Amino acid sequence: MSSTPSPLTPLLIERTGATVHLCFNRPHALNAVDVPMAQALLDAMRTLTCDATVRAVVLRGAGKGFMAGGDLATLRADPVQGASDLLGPLNEALELMAALNAPVIAQVHGVAAGAGLSLMLQADFVVAAQGTRFNLAYINLGTSCDVGASWALPRMVGMRKALEIALLGDTLSCADAERLGLINRAVSPDQIDAEVSLLAERLAAGPTLAYGAMKRLLRTSFDNDLPAQLAHEATAFAQCARTSDFRMGVESFYGKYPARFNGS
Repeated sequence: MSSTPSPLTPLLIERTGATVHLCFNRPHALNAVDVPMAQALLDAMRTLTCDATVRAVVLRGAGKGFMAGGDLATLRADPVQGASDLLGPLNEALELMAALNAPVIAQVHGVAAGAGLSLMLQADFVVAAQGTRFNLAYINLGTSCDVGASWALPRMVGMRKALEIALLGDTLSCADAERLGLINRAVSPDQIDAEVSLLAERLAAGPTLAYGAMKRLLRTSFDNDLPAQLAHEATAFAQCARTSDFRMGVESFYGKYPARFNGS
């Protein structure tokens, strides 16, 4: 899938079947997120939250990189108010994204730094083009992190490695990111569109409500003891058992034919 970036639109939105593609569109600034882009992402997530026909979401960036972080021009003019104006809609957008039943894939190339890396960490899957560079970057500007990095990073790489990544501010290669579990896979740049499309098609054909239940269970598991998690699992299973997709899954098992899920 490709699109023609417009300098007037901070976020390009396209739909292919049951998959929605969101493309950050400030290529002249390596897609550094400013207030209009953050608001556009929030508006898009509000729309996706209300659309049960969306069964997969792809995030990507126009131009030479995924996202280079927050827009420093916004922060330079008034650091405190600028951060508030930026993080308000951005944080709400990410909360809505995490709550989506539809799996979210980050298609990353070029650079993912600062808020770009933080945002990438919130996706359910990450496919990166070989040669992509990753840097949490905040410490290099003399600030702490945002956009959920402090929540996601230690859960993915462990506390010791998270502290190293956060406090040293070193650039990680694609091989480093794959080894640490920051990304799912690295592919050649000329294959990444096809790779993400295949993954999105596979996810969009799956049991969307069950995906949502599984995502919520895994994302909240660190906050619960075992009895509480067992109770949450039982509740989620009962909810899934009421869906047509579960009935399809069971019947296809006995009938020995591939399940055709409809996402309901």
